[in-house]
Amino acid sequence: MAALGALLAAPGPVHAAGQPPSYRFPEGVQDVSGGANNTDGPVLKPDTAYRSVIKPGGKLYFQLILDGENDAYASAVAVPGPAGAKLAYGDSIKVSLENADGDDCDSQRRSIGSAQYPHPIAAYAYRGLRKSLSTCQKPGTYYMVVERESDTTSTPSDWGLDLRYTTEPTRGGAGPSTAPSGWPSASPAPQTGTPRRAHGGTGFHDATALSPGQWKDTIRPGETLFYRVPLDWGRQLFADGGLGSLASAKDGYIGTALSLQLYNPAWGFVSGASAPYDGKQKEAALDPLAPVAYENRYSTSDETSAMRLSGSYYLAVSLSPEVGRTFGDAPYDLTLRLTVRGEATSGPAYAGHAPDFGAGGGAKAGDSSMKLLAALGIGTGTVLVAGLAVWTLVARRRASAAAPGPQGFGPPSAW
Repeated sequence: MAALGALLAAPGPVHAAGQPPSYRFPEGVQDVSGGANNTDGPVLKPDTAYRSVIKPGGKLYFQLILDGENDAYASAVAVPGPAGAKLAYGDSIKVSLENADGDDCDSQRRSIGSAQYPHPIAAYAYRGLRKSLSTCQKPGTYYMVVERESDTTSTPSDWGLDLRYTTEPTRGGAGPSTAPSGWPSASPAPQTGTPRRAHGGTGFHDATALSPGQWKDTIRPGETLFYRVPLDWGRQLFADGGLGSLASAKDGYIGTALSLQLYNPAWGFVSGASAPYDGKQKEAALDPLAPVAYENRYSTSDETSAMRLSGSYYLAVSLSPEVGRTFGDAPYDLTLRLTVRGEATSGPAYAGHAPDFGAGGGAKAGDSSMKLLAALGIGTGTVLVAGLAVWTLVARRRASAAAPGPQGFGPPSAW
């Protein structure tokens, strides 16, 4: 584990002067080394945070003991580094689940894409129990396989891995086996409320919970900020983000300056968007998404299929370091607009204990702490001491509420 270096050495957001904070791992995270083959892979426990390392072109195996009553999601967050590393479009991470016979249950690959600089990317693989399937249905040992593809021109440094898997009970009784269709796709009306202030976290574990509305933050070149939005069954999310204009005009153009990536409660990729920057205000908006529904998992569209779980959906916002080299390293104004439509529904009747993916965790609309934040954190004349007191209250309440239940997917209670 020494190869992780200073980037991943501590659970908290450690960073050097002039560098954005590093990705945060939770306290109590367990260090593991992946196996070179399936028999060498360590056994992972459900709902436990693990930290590992993968080299360029690496392929790692981890063992999961799955029963015949629950679906399973195996997730990996790749943390490229160090800051300033050169990356290529095709640099990627792939997560697969294989059974004892070597059958591929599911896989997902996430690439760096056009944002060719170090920023976290996540992927997951799914084992679903269905009567219509013949493979990956038996209880026993399964293998989580994590592979990294690296371009020959990319910096050959190690990447950190944030690993975990969680389970979801099957649905009790009969139910629809086709994905819904025909949801509303019209863009929401412009928001007129005064933006509230927030500051994003460094990763999935310390992502800042946001309610619907307009939010203001600042983001530094090379930084990725994480936010989470609790979504119940039947709720539909619209999200966009934008950079503010510079006080004084400067020449330059960055093709992929701002990147938005949305992940579901199991850390599976849902959708993404990006925006250029030339010193004037620019916005990036996610495509209209399907309302959260259990039956979305039967869709042939990856984007719709990912909207299958009730819980916290994570928005990762990254700003290219090229913006700093072209326009200056000072923090940039960031505005997020979140709209949630649709009435909350009861969701599926699970055969077992319903999983807690964080739909009700953390600060959310209606919380007294969030109302207090809205009252105190808007005006420019807000007293600084009062603002700090509010943020302390919100952080403490979020930390105490984020501890997972018996089958929760939230961060370990240690953090």
